[in-house]
Amino acid sequence: MTDMLPAWSGTRPWTDEDTDGDAGGLLVCKHVHSLTPNVRTFVLQPPQPRLFHHDPGQFLTLIVDIDGRPAERCYTISSPPTHPHAVAITVKRVPGGLVSNWLHDHLRPGHTVRARGPLGDFTFARHPAAKYLFLSGGSGATPAMAMAMAMTRTLYDLAHTTDVVFVHSARTPGDILFRRELDLIAATTPSIRVVHVCEEDGPTEPWAGHRGRLTVEMLQQIAPDFRQREIFTCGPAGYMAAVRRMLSTAGAAMDRYHEESFTFEAPPSPASMTDAEEATEGRVFTVEFTRSRGTLTCDAGTSLLQAASRAGLSLPASCAQGMCGTCKTTLLAGSVDMRHNGGIRPREIAQNKILLCCATPQENLVVDA
Repeated sequence: MTDMLPAWSGTRPWTDEDTDGDAGGLLVCKHVHSLTPNVRTFVLQPPQPRLFHHDPGQFLTLIVDIDGRPAERCYTISSPPTHPHAVAITVKRVPGGLVSNWLHDHLRPGHTVRARGPLGDFTFARHPAAKYLFLSGGSGATPAMAMAMAMTRTLYDLAHTTDVVFVHSARTPGDILFRRELDLIAATTPSIRVVHVCEEDGPTEPWAGHRGRLTVEMLQQIAPDFRQREIFTCGPAGYMAAVRRMLSTAGAAMDRYHEESFTFEAPPSPASMTDAEEATEGRVFTVEFTRSRGTLTCDAGTSLLQAASRAGLSLPASCAQGMCGTCKTTLLAGSVDMRHNGGIRPREIAQNKILLCCATPQENLVVDA
């Protein structure tokens, strides 16, 4: 029977060597699981046996060819690092979504995609605590659920005694992903408590649990000690903004609050400027995009991605927060100030690579984009 399984023992892990360069590393689809009519989990493995080493809550940047052009999107790793032989992503089909629809329509067992990563700092592994509160929301919001699930699955697999309260807000009971698994984890693990909140009944299932939108009063009932917990929040921008305001007003320690969202919003501006920013404050520079054949002006306080978007140029981008590397390109001339969140490696920076979403000009630029 042993020859039926891959010889994982002694194999090297999936590392930078596998994902070197913009092309990413090759992954083979092994299984496709349908969770709902519009949500699927794709299980991926390298062509040769490799072990995936990642922190729960991190993500991959998938690179797929659609109509002869590469398209990139970030997807949270929904499988825990305690299952290192493969990696899974859970994807919701988004109306009009280029990559999500392609994955649902075309990716089947035996087919291949390319990926970069793992990436991201949204993980309890980097914020150790005795007690956690996971808050996720949205109707079938797969990034939110996948992040919280990866962290919950990891603690469950390790039989960890860390105190966890996981609260997920959905529109109806049918919109709760991984519901059976979550209920099983909660039923068999005293240290993990799972609470679902629904806004309304389902078509065939009346909802008897917490109802409506999450409030301080509701949270006080569910986790009276929420102010003492390390809090991780993920979901649509509106949900996270409401939760952030609610927790801040309620006196939660916001230095122990962490959130993650894959949106196309620019990262918030830092409170203080660097010496380079002070020297260029108020100045406007010319930026030439060679492949797009466009030239525009950009002030020192605006990212190149923002300036391109305002000028009508459509450039590859995903997280817009300096994490995923989707907007990575080469700076051919000039210099920038860049504050990223792990989406680019030091050796790439040494090769004049930049991230458009978090690079601001310090002089006139020529960019290979």
